[in-house]
Amino acid sequence: MASWAADWRRSRGRQFPEAPSPTRSEFQRDRDRIIHSTAFRRLGYKTQVFVPHEGDHYRTRLTHTIEVAQIARSLARALGLDDDLAEALALAHDLGHTPFGHTGEDALGEVMEAYRGFDHNAQALRIVTRLERHYAQYDGLNLTWETLEGLVKHNGPLLDKDGRPVARYAKRGIPIAILEFDERIPLDLSSFASAEAQAAAVADDIAYNAHDIDDGLRAGLFELADLREIAFIDALIAEIDALHPGLDQPRLVHELTRRVITRFIEDVIVEGHGRLVAAGVRSSDEVRAHGATLVGFSPAMSEVERQLKAFLFVHMYRHPRVVKVRNEALAVVHNLFVRLFSQPGDMPSEWAARALAAPDDMRRARLVCDYIAGMTDRYALAEHSRLFGQAPSLR
Repeated sequence: MASWAADWRRSRGRQFPEAPSPTRSEFQRDRDRIIHSTAFRRLGYKTQVFVPHEGDHYRTRLTHTIEVAQIARSLARALGLDDDLAEALALAHDLGHTPFGHTGEDALGEVMEAYRGFDHNAQALRIVTRLERHYAQYDGLNLTWETLEGLVKHNGPLLDKDGRPVARYAKRGIPIAILEFDERIPLDLSSFASAEAQAAAVADDIAYNAHDIDDGLRAGLFELADLREIAFIDALIAEIDALHPGLDQPRLVHELTRRVITRFIEDVIVEGHGRLVAAGVRSSDEVRAHGATLVGFSPAMSEVERQLKAFLFVHMYRHPRVVKVRNEALAVVHNLFVRLFSQPGDMPSEWAARALAAPDDMRRARLVCDYIAGMTDRYALAEHSRLFGQAPSLR
C-alpha cells in the first residue's frame, strides 16, 4: 500500500476493546460484520429509485451497494489504499436509508423536524453503534474508529475550523446522533476523512449515475436519443456503433453503461493519484489534515457528472411515473409515523415497551423514527395495511 493509505495496524481502535483476529485485519472484520448485519440484509428490499415490484432487474439499495463496493475496491487498489476499508465503507454507506429511498428520508425529515430531524448518515451511525443488537458484549457492531469516521465524513467535513456546520448541515445543524457520539468518541468533524472514505464516496456517485442510466432506459423513462444531448454520452454511443454496428439495444445499453463506469474510474485514478502526489501526504492523518478532497473527479469529468445528474433529475427522478409513486410513498411513511407516535402500542412488543417508557416526546419520536427507518418497502406497506386497512399499490 501507499504511504497515504490507512494502516489497520495503527487503527485508533474500537469503542469496546477486543482481541485481534488471528486471520483477518481490523478492517476486514469491520467489512464482515457489516455484511452479516440485519440492516445490510434489509437493503435487498429497499428502493433505490424503483420499488422492487416494478421489476426484478431494477437496482435495489442492496444491488446498488454491491456495485459501489466493487468500484470502491477498484479505486482503492489502483491508488494504493486499503481496499478492505474502502469496501467496508461502501457496504455501510446506505445502511441508514429508509424504505422507499430518498422519498422515505424526505418524509421522515418532515415529521421529525420538531424532534431534531432525520439524516441517513446519522441513522447509519445509530445502526452500527446502537441499533444492531446481536453481540453478547455490546450493542452495535463495534467497528473501528476509521470505519465510523468514514461513515460520518465520507462526503467531507461536517464543521469548519471555527466549529460551524458546513455544506448540507449549515442550515439545519449537525444531527444529534453524530453530536452525541462525537462527545464520547471524537470523530474530528472538522477534518476530512481517509482517502479510502473519499474513494467510497466517489464510487457511490459513479455507481448511481451509471446504473440510473441503465434503469431509466430499461423503464422507458427516456430514450438513448435523449441521452445523446450530453456530448460525453454521444461520443460513447458513437464509439460503440463504430465497433459493433447494428447492435441490439439491450447490448448497446450494457456497453454504454460499462464504458461510463470505466471512464469515470479511470478519471478518478489519474486525478486522485496526481492530487495525492502533489499534496505530498505521507500518512492517512496527513490526508485528513490536507484541507481538500484528494480522491475525486477531474474538472472536466466533474462537469460531465453535473450534466448527467441534471439530465437524470429532469428525465428520471421527476418523471411523472416516479413522482406518482413518490407521493404515495411519502403518505405511507407520514401516516405510519403519526399513528405510531400517538399509539406506540401498535408497534411490536419490544419497540412498544421502549416507546411507552420514553421520558419525553423527543425520545419517543426518535424510537418511532428508528422503527420506521429500519423497515423494508414491503414491510412498510404491510404495516400500513394492518393499521389503516389499505396501502397504495405504488404503481
